Amino acid sequence: MVITAAVFATALYAADDRVPANPASAAKPALTVTTTKPQKADWPLTISGNGSIAAWQEAVIGAEANGLRLVEVAAQVGDRVRKGQVLARLNSDSLAAERAASRASLVEAQASMAEAQANAERARQLQASGAISTQQIQQYTTGEATAQARVASLKARLQADDVRLAQARILAPDDGVIASRSATLGAVVTPGQELFRLIRQSRLEWRAEVAAADLARLAPGMPARVQPAGGAPVQGTVRLVAPTVDAATRNGLVYVDLPAGGAAKAGMFARGDVEVGRASGLTLPQSAVLLRDGFAYVFRITPDSKVVQTKVSVGRRLGDRIEITSGLDAGAAVAASGAGFLADGDLVRITPQRNGAAQ
Repeated sequence: MVITAAVFATALYAADDRVPANPASAAKPALTVTTTKPQKADWPLTISGNGSIAAWQEAVIGAEANGLRLVEVAAQVGDRVRKGQVLARLNSDSLAAERAASRASLVEAQASMAEAQANAERARQLQASGAISTQQIQQYTTGEATAQARVASLKARLQADDVRLAQARILAPDDGVIASRSATLGAVVTPGQELFRLIRQSRLEWRAEVAAADLARLAPGMPARVQPAGGAPVQGTVRLVAPTVDAATRNGLVYVDLPAGGAAKAGMFARGDVEVGRASGLTLPQSAVLLRDGFAYVFRITPDSKVVQTKVSVGRRLGDRIEITSGLDAGAAVAASGAGFLADGDLVRITPQRNGAAQ
């Protein structure tokens, strides 16, 4: 009986030796993670818009002369020009000849006027002596007035010839950049024919469509960040908020001045944001936030190194960080990365936090 009890006790001890004393110690961590905590950040409040980039003002440069041939085209598309710079020249030989003839006629008329003035002056001096009749005096004074009128007429004609001669030079009306050119060497121009288009001052603007409900929050002088399609972001400034709203789209236009020489080009489509203020909020790296089924989640780290899937609400995004608007305390520790490989309740191994990467 004693021997049987001893054998039973030995077998029981051996069986107990095969069962782990602490079952939890056999669980293996699902992933090695670093932790981070929400950071408070002061971020801008923005209003988004879409629209096209266009010239601030576009000047149409055309011909004023009629029937003259283009003998020189001195500007091409993309050239930056100064006010008064010659863009093209017309053949002015015929105009120069007409001006020379007008000048000669004026000199002749001035000589005739000098003679008529001298005759009229002598007639007025002899009027009191009775040596000349009243009729003759009237003829001399009339001749003087006629000569003066002819000189004035020829001076006006000479001035008109000067204007026509000046029109043979097509000049830039302002500083800017040539946006288009239709001037062709050898072509005969007509009055009003477009030869060039000029973007005045090389200034561009973004014409953004913004929802009517947001227009009241916008004002001139506010900074804007414009992202042209395929180009680098451009910083601009709101110049004007349109006073009307499109009845079909219920959107209003906001005009944003853009700096010259940037990546923006007239005709580009662009998206952008206008900064209307600033507000603080809690932020996390985007790698810590899991988007699943239209909702956002983070994995909180519990004191026993397990993760708890927590639903949160997100807001603004800036760089690689995202705003957490609700669902998470400021002091909560969450997995900084690998959210897509974790499940609720997983045991994790926590590594030391990297400098600047988590906190």
